Amino acid sequence: MPFREGVRFHAMREGHCWIQAKGLPPLLLENGDVLLLPHGTEHTMSDRPKRRTLPLADVKPALIGNGTYELKSGGGGARLLIACCTIGFEGPTANPLLELLPSVMHIRHAEHGDTDLPSLIAMMAREAEAQRIGSATIMARLADIVMTQVIRTWVETCSDDLTGWLAAVQDPQIGSALARIHRSPGEDWPVDRLAALSGLSRSRFSQRFKSLLSVSPARYLLQWRLRLAASWLRNGYMSQSQIASELGYDSDASFSRAFKRFMGVSPGAIRDSGLRVSGTES
Repeated sequence: MPFREGVRFHAMREGHCWIQAKGLPPLLLENGDVLLLPHGTEHTMSDRPKRRTLPLADVKPALIGNGTYELKSGGGGARLLIACCTIGFEGPTANPLLELLPSVMHIRHAEHGDTDLPSLIAMMAREAEAQRIGSATIMARLADIVMTQVIRTWVETCSDDLTGWLAAVQDPQIGSALARIHRSPGEDWPVDRLAALSGLSRSRFSQRFKSLLSVSPARYLLQWRLRLAASWLRNGYMSQSQIASELGYDSDASFSRAFKRFMGVSPGAIRDSGLRVSGTES
């Protein structure tokens, strides 16, 4: 399965298979499990680990509906049935948020008590098989819900092991500060104000924030603004002047300087080429 822009998930409906994501060890996906790949990561699917695999294009999936394909392969071995989906996002904040998620999120059926997730996936599978009027619309809506439910279940199931941004989101005080920053990135957010709104002293807030996110609140705000800017530029949501104003910059020039210092390229370079970059301000 080659890299594809968007979020991918695989839901095992029957049997089991091995997923090998690029750069990661093989992962066993068993009946009832769901695997989320938030970054569209290249990966293979096989009955045994490290098996020789065929490119997806060589297997030639058959189009059975609007944006829906059926793939049949193999024979003679144990039967498996897996529902796969790729979700693209047009919302302006989706891409920066997804970039903060890990490469692989595995929900094991045996380890979570979520009764809704299997029902939602079963509904998707039925719609894919039946191809009734409106199936494409129903599956698209279900895919959004399933993806959100998978992330929620993964966070709740792995809450003791969470680090970084996901752990910060779960923290009552720091999570509320992040929500404010995400909702209003162009607003002025001095540390004193965020600390007061979170019910913590400035020093306690700054210490907890940095211990969870490894950056200061001011640095995080800068990173978030410029991640948003890069996403908006790539997708053409707004002009550079509109983005600068929306994110609280006094002028196009000050925005452009901050962007280039953080991203390593000018705003125009990303807008014109759709370039994906990772910010590393020196």
